[in-house]
Amino acid sequence: MYNTYFQLAEIKLAGLCSFQHQGGVVKPSAPLSYLQATKPFLVFLHGWQDNAASFDGLFPLLAKYYHLIAIDWPGHGLSQPRGRDNYYYFFDYVDDLNQLIAMLPADEVLLVGHSLGALVAGSYAAAFPEKVKGLVMIEGLAPLHESAENVAKRLRDGIGSRQRYRQRAELRAARYMQSFQEALELRCAVNRLSPEQLTPLVERATYQDGQQWYWRHDNRLRCDSLYRIAHDHARALMTEIQCPVLSIVGNCGFKELKQPEAGRLWLHDSTQVEVDGGHHCHIESPSAVCEHIIVFGSEFK
Repeated sequence: MYNTYFQLAEIKLAGLCSFQHQGGVVKPSAPLSYLQATKPFLVFLHGWQDNAASFDGLFPLLAKYYHLIAIDWPGHGLSQPRGRDNYYYFFDYVDDLNQLIAMLPADEVLLVGHSLGALVAGSYAAAFPEKVKGLVMIEGLAPLHESAENVAKRLRDGIGSRQRYRQRAELRAARYMQSFQEALELRCAVNRLSPEQLTPLVERATYQDGQQWYWRHDNRLRCDSLYRIAHDHARALMTEIQCPVLSIVGNCGFKELKQPEAGRLWLHDSTQVEVDGGHHCHIESPSAVCEHIIVFGSEFK
């Protein structure tokens, strides 16, 4: 995989590609039109506070069948953070994805999203059904939603989280780790995964300054949302998805994703499969996940 950058209107996204782009930066004025469409495009979208390398175990097996692109969302991995007055509103990710797909020489793409990436992919497929031929949602289904009666509390709590972020800015800037190993062990403890499984992700998520190590991700990502869509809005989005959907869940992942109210029944054409692992089952069971994606994708050839 090659490091590549995608220049959007307001921000530059970093990514990994199975092909080397001439010049290193894909732009609207220099899209990937030179790339022969010998294989379909598969775009990976990672989860909250992960990065493109979270799909590292899938790349070798899928590169035979697809042109692969995995991006770092803004404020994650090697991508730029959003502007100082921006707090990562969910639907802005859909705009990012739309700008990215506009630079690809394909009428349709296959999207593979994990967690947050799955929610973004589903929302994009609902808004632009003509652009998505298939959708793989790993440990994620309907966009986060809640009762409309919670709107005032959500707004109050979201404002409070921003206030706390501003008050603690200096303290966060002083936080560091003594070594890469310390960073790796911290992430392993959070995700309950092995160092071997998480090393690619943590390598892309950290940087060294002198003798100290720091996380790359933007701390504003931890701020609560000021608004969350209502149940009816989530259902309306999901019912607009026209392409086939493959839902992949871990046998120790989020149990609610297997329940009817998770949103899968709102889809026109969906299948759910279970693999070994938890919320990061694509890291724990890459071969099984790839097998399901290959079989699913073969339906469109």
